[in-house]
Amino acid sequence: MQTVKLRILYDNIALEGFRSGYGFSCLIEEPRTLFDTGGDVLTLLHNMDKFGVDPGDVDRVVLSHEHGDHTGGVEILKHCGEVEVYLLSSSSDRLKRRVASYPNAHLKQVSGSQRVYEGIFTTGELGRSVKEQSLMAETGEGLVLVTGCAHPGLDNILQVASKFGGIYGVVGGFHGFSELERLRRMRLIVACHCTRHKREILNRYPGSSVKCSAGCTIEI
Repeated sequence: MQTVKLRILYDNIALEGFRSGYGFSCLIEEPRTLFDTGGDVLTLLHNMDKFGVDPGDVDRVVLSHEHGDHTGGVEILKHCGEVEVYLLSSSSDRLKRRVASYPNAHLKQVSGSQRVYEGIFTTGELGRSVKEQSLMAETGEGLVLVTGCAHPGLDNILQVASKFGGIYGVVGGFHGFSELERLRRMRLIVACHCTRHKREILNRYPGSSVKCSAGCTIEI
């Protein structure tokens, strides 16, 4: 199985030359799947350009949930070619209409878990008060779970993801997740935007943790 590369396009902190912003976006390669769009399109475009990523080469966009720090840059669709957009079936009509207003965007509504593309799966809609989906990417080392904010609880998301296979690592927002012992077996931990215990995770698991920031590249 080929190497999977993740590029952090949007985060609260950024490497030199990249721009930070309150929100999250991650690009999964290959094929190019954009997970969330951060809080604004200008920061997202700047960081994509810094990476040398052409929005026109993005094959699909997956929106974890409807909060503005994850959908604020949805105007990126204007810069894409023909692109599939996966959002929750419970998303507001307003968001659905906005996505559908881009003639190049093909709306895909998600409820249950499903394959998004070869080797990439969505957990489907999880949670109660805030509905959210996460992505799983197959690698030669196991599954890499990519989360938005983990509002449904990272423990619940991990439980659902584990049904698809062994989990190698988790990347994204962990929200208020505090059962840090559950991360012990993870070989990759990248706690990003919207993670309350980020510093504790980095200190507790220095061998498997990678500091998240816009401009960061992770290869598995």
